[in-house]
Parts: sequence; C-alpha cells; structure tokens
Amino acid sequence: MFSGSIPALVTPFESDGSFAEKAYREFIEWQIAEGSNGLVPCGTTGEAATLSAEEHFHAVRVCVDQAKGRVPVIAGAGSNDTRVAIANIRAAKDAGADAALMVPPYYNRPNQEGIFRHFEAVANSCDLPIVLYNVPGRTVTDIAVETVGRIAKAFPSVVGIKDATGIIQRASAQRIAAGADFCQLSGNDDMALAFNASGGVGCISVTANVAPRLCAEFQAACADEDYTLALDLQDRLFALHVAMFTDASPGPVKYALGRVKPGWPLHLRLPMTEPNEASRAAVDDALVAAGLL
Repeated sequence: MFSGSIPALVTPFESDGSFAEKAYREFIEWQIAEGSNGLVPCGTTGEAATLSAEEHFHAVRVCVDQAKGRVPVIAGAGSNDTRVAIANIRAAKDAGADAALMVPPYYNRPNQEGIFRHFEAVANSCDLPIVLYNVPGRTVTDIAVETVGRIAKAFPSVVGIKDATGIIQRASAQRIAAGADFCQLSGNDDMALAFNASGGVGCISVTANVAPRLCAEFQAACADEDYTLALDLQDRLFALHVAMFTDASPGPVKYALGRVKPGWPLHLRLPMTEPNEASRAAVDDALVAAGLL
C-alpha cells in the first residue's frame, strides 16, 4: 500500500506562531513534483506535540486537499490516551487521509498486553488503515516483534510499521512475525539501505523534506535492486541524514530548508528552538556534500 520516499513533513509557522497554510501547500506541491511517494503530515517532525487538535487536523485536511490523490497521505494520529487515539483516527478519516500513523502509548509505559489492547481498541473503532510507529527513543515504549506479529494477524486494518528502533534486525524478525506482505518502512534515513535489503519497502523520511528528489531516486534504486546506484546515493546523502539530528529535531531540518528555500517560513514553536552553531555548520557541510548548495 505504501512504499518509496515518504517525507515526514515539517509544519511551517509564521513569525507569530500561526500555521502558514500557503507555504504548506507550496511545500506539498514541491514534494510531489520532486518525486515523493507519499506524505506524512503532523508527525514528530511536523511538531504535532505543539499543535492543538483543531490545528492538527486542519493541517491534515490541507495536505489531503493539496495532494488531490496523487500520492497517499498518512496522517499522524497517535496518543498515549486510547480514547484520544480513537478520536484522532476518526478525525484523520474524516479529513480524507489514506491511513493513520499511530505510536504506542508514550509516557504511560504499558506492558505488551496493554499495547495490544490499545491497538485493538483503535482498530475496532475505525476502518482506516493503520501504520504502527515504533520509536522507543521518544515514547519509551517498544512494540515487541511478537506483539507486532500479533497485532498484524489480529487486525487486517493494521497494514504496516514505521520502524525507528534503530535495530536493523527488526526488519527480518518482523517480516517473519507479521508476514512478507506486511508493509515495513524505515524510520531512520541512515539505515534505509540495509532496511530495504532486509525486506523494507521505503522510508518515512526527515531528509526528504530537504532532498526529496535524491531520496526518491534512492528508494527507486532500492526497489529496482540496483544497489550500486543506491549505495552511491546513500554515500551522497549520509552526512545530511546525520546532520538532521545534530540538535533537537526539527530544528536542523528547518534550518536546512531555509538554506535551500530562502524566505520560507521556518519558525519553531517552543519548546523547540533554533539549532546550535555546530549543528548549523554540520547542515551546511552536508548540503554541500549532497550537491544541494
């Protein structure tokens, strides 16, 4: 259902902190023109934690309207409160999204049974396809391989996973647990090459915000099993993948966008702040290495 290069879209804000809708629409249009294979509005990189529910799903509706069915839209919709997660997935469906990206409950630290029951309640509440999002570095909650398999087999609407565990073996283990048709997307740009070789079919990407065409070409090379070209593109992009996390995200990626798209509204909402000097230097060097500056 989903594959290739799928940017986890940044959310543009004006200097007064308001949502910059015109810039967002232009950004989505650029992403599609550059070859991105899907869009994820209002995820971690989109500063979803700072958006009100009204702002969140307005941004999703704008994304869906601008995409006009040309690429799928996977709306960020997770919550650590099961009732809120249910409301979110229904709102994502009402907004016209093709799927919802759902983290397991964060902060609460449920056990594996609690994680399963959470997704059971969400899946039973709405028929919108669900892509699990496993990012224990942020949620402090790891969806175990066995639980991924159990969820995938129990609920047909759970169609895939964004794996940001940083454990490359998970791609093989989850393929065995959930089946070869279960859609596995890397959540780590720098690991996407090995992840795809292990059965992944794409990446929900931070770097694709800045280098959408190169990321799309990289994913196409992997899909074609042209790993010589894929490795060349990986080498070209690697420093940029690393630079995106040299300070708290999405600070570095918004700074990078400001370098490749001067004048674009790139303000951050507190508690996120501008990246530090060392991070900005790393981004500048990486943009040069990628041929983007």
